[in-house]
Amino acid sequence: MTIAEQRISSVRLVPDNSQVLRELGPLANLVGSWEGRGFNLIARPDFHDQADLYLQLNHTHENFRVSSIASAIPNRGFGQDDISLFGVDYLDKISDVSPPEGTGGALHLEPGLWVYQPDPATTFPPENVDPAQLVHRMATIPHGNAVLASGVAQPFTGPPTLATADATYNGSLFPSFNSTPFGAGGPLNAAGSSAKATQAANPGTTLFNEYNLQVTADKTNPRTPFPAATPVLPASINGVDLQDLINDPILLLQAQINKQVANGDQFEGIALNIASRAVVKFNANPNSKFGPGAPAPVQVTVPGADGGAENILFLDGEKDVQGRPLNNAHTALVYATFWITTVHPVDRAPYQQLQYAQMVELDFPIRSLLDATPSTYVNLGWPHITVATLRKSFNS
Repeated sequence: MTIAEQRISSVRLVPDNSQVLRELGPLANLVGSWEGRGFNLIARPDFHDQADLYLQLNHTHENFRVSSIASAIPNRGFGQDDISLFGVDYLDKISDVSPPEGTGGALHLEPGLWVYQPDPATTFPPENVDPAQLVHRMATIPHGNAVLASGVAQPFTGPPTLATADATYNGSLFPSFNSTPFGAGGPLNAAGSSAKATQAANPGTTLFNEYNLQVTADKTNPRTPFPAATPVLPASINGVDLQDLINDPILLLQAQINKQVANGDQFEGIALNIASRAVVKFNANPNSKFGPGAPAPVQVTVPGADGGAENILFLDGEKDVQGRPLNNAHTALVYATFWITTVHPVDRAPYQQLQYAQMVELDFPIRSLLDATPSTYVNLGWPHITVATLRKSFNS
């Protein structure tokens, strides 16, 4: 009998730890220390230079430590019987490694939890996602955010992050992690979109030259590396041209997998797909104009998804005299895919690899239109995208 099938006692005893580890289900291989590198893209407000945005770009080093919670987590029921959850706690630390030496400066710190909700399926409310398995992520971020994002864990085989016949990325439910701004509240950027290409395809639309490396970064076009004290990014990272990486950050993960495929490596694992709301809408066509006249969106339903993001008052901002939101950086949506992969090389023992792609929607208006008439005021959702490839590490 598993722990989940036992009656939950009011007496709290320490169970056999090996049994708890077995009960972690799809999260079992997440336990350990992970280390690796990735890329961070964030369009953030720029009050100092009175620009529409500052595009911050970072080549990153990540240290991700995960420990099992050495006990079942009882959730007591009223409309149905109690259930037991099982989980891990983690601390994620991301620092800057931009050349020439890398600053080592702090970019992100995130303590949090991943929780697995085993069968039987609940009935109040119904939560049957069989054969997938329910997972929940709870994260706190020092900027003043708390996020709950739920979803499903499902096994996959074949190279993660690469396209398949029926998915943009193998194992992922989401069609895009691209960098194009979109109207606040969705729909989001389409697969294959980029801010640079959207601008070229829609003459006369709002210009975001920060995303175009052919336009020099300066006070009116603020972007890393600007000012001069900002670490300089290389022309390419892991063989991916920097402009291509700005257009579509997940290319960094795909470049790593392509190298492994070329070596004859085989892959299997668990994909975790989570979102802070159940339905995420995406634009139907790449490089299409946001707002009125855009094509009908494509809806992605994430089984078991639920949650939301809370922000401190500073991030929520305020409203102007016309009632228009003047967010500083309101977090509105989080969705992500994590690939927990066992890699089987042709010439040595298997090892574990973790890749993830995460999209966070930050809402704030276009500064250049703040004084415009209400009909032209635009509040946008700005992509904050983080990707990384990590491996189990003894030294982290």
